[in-house]
Amino acid sequence: MLTIGRRGFLGMTGAAAIAASMQGRALAAPAPVEGLTSLAGKAVPIGAEERKARIAKAQQLMRAQGLSALLIEPGSSLIYFTGVHWHRSERLTAAVLPVEGDVLIVTPFFEEPSVRETLAVPGDFRTWNEHEDPLRLVADWLKARKLASGKIGMEETVRYFAVDGLKRELPDAQIVSGASVVRGCRMHKSAAEIALMQVAADITIAAYRYTAPRIERGMTPSDIGAIMNGATRALGGEPEFSLILLGEASAYPHGSGKPQAVRDGEVVLMDCGCNVQGYQSDISRSFVFGEATKAQRDAWQIMRKGQDIAFEAAKPGVAAGSVDDAVRAYYTRLGYGPEYKLPGLSHRTGHGIGLDGHEPVNLVHGETTRLAPGMCFSNEPGIYIPGDFGIRLEDCFHMTAQGPRWFSNPPPSIDHPFD
Repeated sequence: MLTIGRRGFLGMTGAAAIAASMQGRALAAPAPVEGLTSLAGKAVPIGAEERKARIAKAQQLMRAQGLSALLIEPGSSLIYFTGVHWHRSERLTAAVLPVEGDVLIVTPFFEEPSVRETLAVPGDFRTWNEHEDPLRLVADWLKARKLASGKIGMEETVRYFAVDGLKRELPDAQIVSGASVVRGCRMHKSAAEIALMQVAADITIAAYRYTAPRIERGMTPSDIGAIMNGATRALGGEPEFSLILLGEASAYPHGSGKPQAVRDGEVVLMDCGCNVQGYQSDISRSFVFGEATKAQRDAWQIMRKGQDIAFEAAKPGVAAGSVDDAVRAYYTRLGYGPEYKLPGLSHRTGHGIGLDGHEPVNLVHGETTRLAPGMCFSNEPGIYIPGDFGIRLEDCFHMTAQGPRWFSNPPPSIDHPFD
């Protein structure tokens, strides 16, 4: 559910954010790993032909929506369409997908050799020097192809200075959101993408099974996270996040700034994930160190049933929001909530996942997007009891024509959280 670093603090503020930041640095420390072998050998990278097919699909959607071009900055969408792995800075690097033809890559002159290294599709380059305006290069390229007077889409994370600069250079063009084009491609994962996500999930589950028996009384979140991250690396994954919440901190979805240590009879909540070839896993497990109380067992079992209700509600063609509604209706009948009130479920039931740990769309009340094959989601309708404890189980699934299919199987009981 949470990522420290790449996915940001996701709602954490104050002491909790500071603690998570410190915790995230500590979790980067390697831990000794014995008896683990990599599971990543079966991971097949996304090939050039698939990326070409993605561009072709985007161009088809662009034609249908009357867009002449789409501008994308560095990030997961740039990787998705072009393979280019690059960072954002004040110096613009971007791709322009025209409605027909090969992509354009605009980048600083001195960055071109580095940017070219990961370009995985045919493309045209335009470079700019420090005293030049890169948006003018984009505008001139569009004008030369008679694409400058129509609608030009912006990928939804493009920064305002790029939008504003293109408006200045192309006053007669309509600068519009290109989110529906990008989402129309990225929301529907291919078999190759799903296979990579499956490997990532398998690695995270194996890392959990390595870590769990090594948790000892008195350990801190950083201690546990270091074991988990070390196991993840040994198994062939790149750790994305390891959020460990102990005792009362488990009652707050993104943690607490208070000192934490493993104690008898208290909840251990682990929310961890990795990436394989850029594709994400996101799996949470909650259990009790020592003997669980009746209240802890009851909450765990209710939350586990909530996962099943969400899974059963996720049928092809239904609105994504109806999955969240089904879980909340069940919780409300048992006295939790209603809606987002606590004790109960204070966040959405699930989020999209793929190249990003969180991506559109979400399993949340009011979301009207219809579920369709290839869509991938987390399923995590946690229960939180402020001042006491929280239970979050999280497993991801992907939609097929016949219904949802798990990437990782939810655990059978609080006593066997890693089976």
